[in-house]
Amino acid sequence: MKDVLHNKAIGRGAPRKGPYATDYVVGQDNVKLLGLDVHNPVFGISAGLILLFIVMTLLFPAGSKTLLMGARTWSIENFDWLFMIGCNLFVLFCLALIVLPVGKIRLGGETATPDYSTLSWFSMLFAAGMGIGLMFWSVAEPVAYYTDWYGTPLNVAARTEAGRELALGATMFHWGLHPWAIYAVVGLALAFFAYNKGLPLTIRSAFYPLLGNRCWGPIGHVIDILAVLATIFGLATSLGLGAQQAASGLNFLFGVANDLTTQVGFIIVVTAIAMFSVARGLDGGVKILSNINMVIAAALIALLIVVGPTLSIFASLGTVTASYVENIIPLSNWIGRDDSTWFHGWTVFYWAWWVSWSPFVGMFIARVSKGRTVREFVIAVLLIPTVVTIVWMAVMGGTAMEQASNGIGQLATGISDVAQAMFQMFENLPLSGFLSVVGIVLVLVFFVTSSDSGSLVIDSITAGGKLDAPVPQRLFWASVEGVIACALLVGGGNEALTALQAGAITTGLPFTVVLILMCFSLYRGLREELN
Repeated sequence: MKDVLHNKAIGRGAPRKGPYATDYVVGQDNVKLLGLDVHNPVFGISAGLILLFIVMTLLFPAGSKTLLMGARTWSIENFDWLFMIGCNLFVLFCLALIVLPVGKIRLGGETATPDYSTLSWFSMLFAAGMGIGLMFWSVAEPVAYYTDWYGTPLNVAARTEAGRELALGATMFHWGLHPWAIYAVVGLALAFFAYNKGLPLTIRSAFYPLLGNRCWGPIGHVIDILAVLATIFGLATSLGLGAQQAASGLNFLFGVANDLTTQVGFIIVVTAIAMFSVARGLDGGVKILSNINMVIAAALIALLIVVGPTLSIFASLGTVTASYVENIIPLSNWIGRDDSTWFHGWTVFYWAWWVSWSPFVGMFIARVSKGRTVREFVIAVLLIPTVVTIVWMAVMGGTAMEQASNGIGQLATGISDVAQAMFQMFENLPLSGFLSVVGIVLVLVFFVTSSDSGSLVIDSITAGGKLDAPVPQRLFWASVEGVIACALLVGGGNEALTALQAGAITTGLPFTVVLILMCFSLYRGLREELN
């Protein structure tokens, strides 16, 4: 019922007035077919392109990988300046929104109230944003920088005290303000134009101040289709690579065979749970799983502080924070860098990846953020996750660096398998078996949360902004993610998954331009709201 009322609120109520007086209503271009309620032509074209891409990747895995890896490399090496300028702009833009008068605007109008408690709201946005990535990379990434696995940040000497400090700061740089600013721009733009201006909750609505009614035509179709492709490919890639990582962890811990059967089995389990969660909807599925995520994650961090190198962890809090603050400007610079291997292989790669994920994460954040002020929204999406990530990085990364720099365990020799890095760290701590089991459970739940929240987002886009689309429609997209991941693993293995990931990252190039335009469109809309 809440979704039905919301759909009325964003397109089926009183006629709009002022610069947003469009006759377009949510779902007006939809067609009902076989129990589905889908947007024409976004659903059909998106599904067709996804099918074509998968077929071609399965038929020609090596060729697809070569082509898409070439496109990814070309995008990163030739447009590193665009990625860096864009992501720096997003951070400055979001910080400005906190202090500018537009920060007092409430999403949904002056009388709107939040649909979710602050804790549930934060849990959902954090779990969807990057929870699963932090599970692996908060251990593997700083050790990789410290041991010169693939270059070092700012060409700092490997295996030195300066290298240790910068390794933690550079890792924090990739998981701090910049990615969350990307998500905040998309999420705030979608929430504002949907809840305050009555436009459909789709990516195209954020460009209404610039495009007017043309955003309901071919230009808008292209924007939404790109968003669907970036989201589904990103999720399927993460699910496939995650299956390989989970299988590697199970093999390391329990001797379970790290083969295709185990990997496909993991995908089936994640997809089945995600479909159950999607069927229950936002309140009965995603919110509950997100709260579970945060409870388990908090318990894991608390336990590591107790059984790990406690004093070193608390010292790492200061190291991570100081190194992040000290190096954020040098690391944000793109002119005259002499660490191009590291710069392109890590920073620009990350920025392209975060941008390609922004339609999914941004729209999901928008969907759960009605009733918050602009200032409250930006603080919660930008600053609070950054603080939480600093703590997470100090505990996980600090413990890993303690072992790597003191010759303890396998991390001391560097990174051999990213999937096993976290479990290799746990191996040298008390209660190692219990920690590893908790880690596997947390990885599973984070994957499920990403899958079901992503399915809800794709369903909303392909339903023309409707939030009460039929349940089978949600189940369709949740199952498609799993089918794509399984098909690529079975048919093309790691080459096919790498090709898919390269394709998703390549979409980050045009989307960076889209997001820059979105900043202008959003500010124009916010400024008009105050007048």
